[in-house]
Amino acid sequence: MSKSIFYHAGCSVCVSAERDIVDLIGNDKVEIVNIGEERERISEAEKAGIESVPALVTPIGNVLHLNFGASITDVKG
Repeated sequence: MSKSIFYHAGCSVCVSAERDIVDLIGNDKVEIVNIGEERERISEAEKAGIESVPALVTPIGNVLHLNFGASITDVKG
């Protein structure tokens, strides 16, 4: 993985964190995934170790959980 992946669910906490992440590491170094809209990527997020969103997966696979917005279970509905 050459980019970080930022997973979120579209809530206000997540959108705010998205702006901060893009400002910090640059739009060209992060893929943004809104699992509220791209529901088919929820299993991908779970396999990466995401337990809640917003969260960032680094290029080496570390998961950084940020301000708690929603658990993956809540997003799955």
